[in-house]
Amino acid sequence: MRAVGHIAVNVFKESVRDKVLYNLVVFAVLLIAMSYLIGELTAGQDLKIIKDLGLAAISIFGLAIAVFIGIGLVWKEVEKRSIYTLLSKPIGRAEFVLGKYCGLVLTLLINVGVMTISFYAVVAYIDWVSTPLVRASWPAPAADPAMLKAIGLIMIELMIVTAIALFFSTFSSPFLSAVFTIGLWVVGQFGQDLREFGAVVNSSTAATMARGLSYVLPDFAAFDVKAQVVHGQAVPISYVALTSAYGVAYLALLLAGAVVVFSRRDFK
Repeated sequence: MRAVGHIAVNVFKESVRDKVLYNLVVFAVLLIAMSYLIGELTAGQDLKIIKDLGLAAISIFGLAIAVFIGIGLVWKEVEKRSIYTLLSKPIGRAEFVLGKYCGLVLTLLINVGVMTISFYAVVAYIDWVSTPLVRASWPAPAADPAMLKAIGLIMIELMIVTAIALFFSTFSSPFLSAVFTIGLWVVGQFGQDLREFGAVVNSSTAATMARGLSYVLPDFAAFDVKAQVVHGQAVPISYVALTSAYGVAYLALLLAGAVVVFSRRDFK
């Protein structure tokens, strides 16, 4: 486990030095701040728009970080041939893969934390400058703690995306890994539609295949509760717990698959 920690710290340090990462985070923070100005253009709906844009920014830019850093975690080591030096040390291949994953998750966690703090700073400012009459018209407080449920599920979703990117990076090029990862993320947004595909087609075979895919592929739509928290609707803690457990189980399977594939690769 010590080796996993060392690799994770090195991945985090490399990510911090990456200018692309800084650009993504800064742009996300600016978008969250700009959401205040955009919200001002729509009277009566400003807080909802700000919350919606803020949560969307955290999700989208977190996804960009997960994909475009995750796809190169293993490939860069192979391309630079530094993998031979690493594997010549007392480091198992499973430790190497898990260390890479933990390093990127740590990077994601800190960046999502920065965006979350910026987001709450914006809505707290709105709450501070608003009159009691305006606050009374809101379906939920400006700095509603329930938004942390949405952000927490976003983080679990990003952890799954990271595991997918890492899995593909163990045997594919960065371009193909990015295509496969983004493709799975897009398809995973329509899990419910796949389960109901039989209602719009006459082919029982196609309906069965679509339903089967809906259970095999990650159901990313389940992690999206942004609309509920924006409109002040309750998100049960039991739902958050069950969805998080599903996410952790799915990413564990992906990591196990990545370890198996990477362990069987021949670098000679």
